[in-house]
Amino acid sequence: MSFIVSGLDAGEFQPLFGLSDVELAARGVKRMTVTAPLGFPCRISLEDRPVGDTVLLLNYEHQPADTPFRSRHAVFVGEQAGPTRQYVDELPPVLAARPFSSLRAFDAAGMMTDGVLVPVRELPDAIRRMLETPGTAYLHAHYPGRGCYAARIDRG
Repeated sequence: MSFIVSGLDAGEFQPLFGLSDVELAARGVKRMTVTAPLGFPCRISLEDRPVGDTVLLLNYEHQPADTPFRSRHAVFVGEQAGPTRQYVDELPPVLAARPFSSLRAFDAAGMMTDGVLVPVRELPDAIRRMLETPGTAYLHAHYPGRGCYAARIDRG
């Protein structure tokens, strides 16, 4: 089964890019300068932003379904990220560079139906297995350490 890993829509964040730190703080957003090659995973490009770039740290509702699994968490978006990225039948750099990912399966109503912790070498097969499960509408990948949302995964 083919799959697509998608970054967040860059257009949602465009109004924030270029605002002053004071204007961002009034919206609960913090601008940070990337200081290490790993640790600032952009949810638009699905790449760790390079040292020296700036990222915005903000709270984002990645699971808006009106269910007990409605969820929001802190995410980084790179101000220099460019357009939204999609990866077809391959892992984006932010998932490939980490030893584990947490996958969560949801049905069409937004109810979680499964969740697994997967080593990176097994991730593509786990994605396919979960998407093949009857009733699964989409998956979310999360970083297991801090639990942050990483990306959405749909059938290709």
